[in-house]
Amino acid sequence: MSERVPAALPANALSRERIAAHGVRVLEAGSSRDPVVSLVSDGDRSFVVKDFAPRGPLVRWILGPFLVWRELRAYRALAGHPDVPRLLGRIDARAFALEYRPGLKMSRRLAGTLPADFLPRLEAAIREMHARGVAHLDLRHRSNVLADAAGRPVLIDFASALCFRPGGLAARWLLPFFAWFDLRALEKWRARLGGYATGTGSAGSASDGERGASRPT
Repeated sequence: MSERVPAALPANALSRERIAAHGVRVLEAGSSRDPVVSLVSDGDRSFVVKDFAPRGPLVRWILGPFLVWRELRAYRALAGHPDVPRLLGRIDARAFALEYRPGLKMSRRLAGTLPADFLPRLEAAIREMHARGVAHLDLRHRSNVLADAAGRPVLIDFASALCFRPGGLAARWLLPFFAWFDLRALEKWRARLGGYATGTGSAGSASDGERGASRPT
């Protein structure tokens, strides 16, 4: 499924009132500390909203805004990364909008169905992320690495990510340690997919195990 999305949405498109006036479908209800993740249809555009506003006071007023700030920092550092959904804008302290990038969750079922270059592309996507100073830290979760309809990797959900200034002292000393967790996750997916992807076509239909641009934290 392909959705046309602008590089950024107009400010008025990201108001809660405007969003509520359009089609909203909950993708992930999440738990009491997770954001609600919804797919919003605004005319010919669709985008994902992550929102902590429906949660209890502690999450809504303290934890949620902190997690939004941390995830926005990662998406801004990764702006232009071809395998990461685009940040479309902040709605308020508790919510933001992302490009909708549907895909299939990683699974042994995908072994032999993905393009032969899927794993090299995934490795390149992870190393580009590290070059921009971001360590994801949760790529082992099967919902955080997707295969889109063209068989390309999509990295989502940066709620646990750590960001460092590229070339800075912290990046030189600390980023390699945290990057190790992402590279270990890559090895997990190599093993789950049999060490390589053997397919030559697309990843198939995204109806079974489809995820959007993000899942709850």
